[in-house]
Amino acid sequence: MDSTQNKLGTQPVGKLLLSLAVPAITAQVINALYNIVDRMYIGRMPQGGSLALAALGIAFPLIMIISAFAALVGMGGSPRAAIKMGEGNYKDAEKILSNSFVVLVAISAVLTVFFFFAKEPMLIAFGATENTLPYANDYFSIYLIGTLFVQISLGLNQFISAQGFAKTSMMTVLIGAITNIVLDPIFIFGFDMGVKGAALATILSQFISAAWVLKFLFSKESVLKIRPCYFKLEKHIILPVLALGVSPFIMQSTESLVQVTLNSGLKAYGGAQVDQLVGAMSIIMSTMQFILMPMIGLTQGAQPIISYNYGAGKLDRVKKTFRLLLISSLSFSFVLWAVAMLAPQVFVYLFSSDPALLELGVYGMRIFMAGTLLMGAQYARQQTLVALGQAKISTFLALLRKVILLIPLAIILPRFFGWQGIFVAEPVADIIAVLTTVTVFTIYTRKLFGSKENSTYN
Repeated sequence: MDSTQNKLGTQPVGKLLLSLAVPAITAQVINALYNIVDRMYIGRMPQGGSLALAALGIAFPLIMIISAFAALVGMGGSPRAAIKMGEGNYKDAEKILSNSFVVLVAISAVLTVFFFFAKEPMLIAFGATENTLPYANDYFSIYLIGTLFVQISLGLNQFISAQGFAKTSMMTVLIGAITNIVLDPIFIFGFDMGVKGAALATILSQFISAAWVLKFLFSKESVLKIRPCYFKLEKHIILPVLALGVSPFIMQSTESLVQVTLNSGLKAYGGAQVDQLVGAMSIIMSTMQFILMPMIGLTQGAQPIISYNYGAGKLDRVKKTFRLLLISSLSFSFVLWAVAMLAPQVFVYLFSSDPALLELGVYGMRIFMAGTLLMGAQYARQQTLVALGQAKISTFLALLRKVILLIPLAIILPRFFGWQGIFVAEPVADIIAVLTTVTVFTIYTRKLFGSKENSTYN
């Protein structure tokens, strides 16, 4: 216990961030493969591949909503647990972990029942046509069976990272992804199960990941352990977790709301190209998700360092970690933006060789991802506020980009520019959100650090 926590508070920040960020980045990239590998295989099915690919793009928003609830608890609880560890309060840290486990189980039951009855109307509302609905319904119906595994593997894995066990956290994702990659072609092509096989491979993979997480958090290796004696929910423990988790919850759940808005707009303005446009958008969203993973991994690697040292009152280490995070995130976003601008066809061809999809995908990707150049600045600042336990301001910034800006733009711009306006909405929202986040973060952290310094040294 002591060596792990001393490392967070004493090891050189650059070396520490590298040791935590590399496994976290690897885990995020591998995690993205869950959906990407499914789409790569499904897009190349000999019969109905293009329609099935579009169907997965329609089902994906519902999957993101399920994942967002794991983020609500996991990304809300893990920074608070790390702050408590920095304060030396391990009892409350374990209460946070154990209460979070109970809430995740409860959420799993509610989500499974709700979506079981609501899935078809929601899929239609999200852009499914009579051609794509059967594929989307088949995939999501099986995926629902694994809701508990998703909540446990994604939600509780954050608590492993928060303790500084970055490699163990990475293994959670690696084990599941490798299983998924192996099982996908067996079920999709070998057993001729199509999209049903892809969904079955996914939930089996998530089950293995969840088992790995639980095994670790109940073991002697873990600094914090899930303890049945702390299963009784306490308001002063779980409510701050949920309040802090609202920001990452919004970031993930609004991805689904955004995709619903985009798909609905394409359905309204796409004309005869609607299925091809939805398929192209599915490819673009998958690519964007994948290439933003390094920044998400970086912020996850920095989070335990920032949270622990903020709790311990070591503000110099907090500031240094943020500076390194910002420089690294901006470097990543620049490189990934350049690749997307110069060679978008490489990404598109991974999913389909359909000429219509290739043409629309390349055209749309250059427009849609134009604003990712500066996204590193927003991710670094917004997630630093989460790590510092600042629920209200991080929630506002999470709402800003997607809900306040992108969704209205995606509704308004197509009225003037047709379906092309849907693609333009993303970079416009990104640029405005980055400028706002930089301004708000600068003002807010000056006040926050000044207050912390006074309480620490007076």
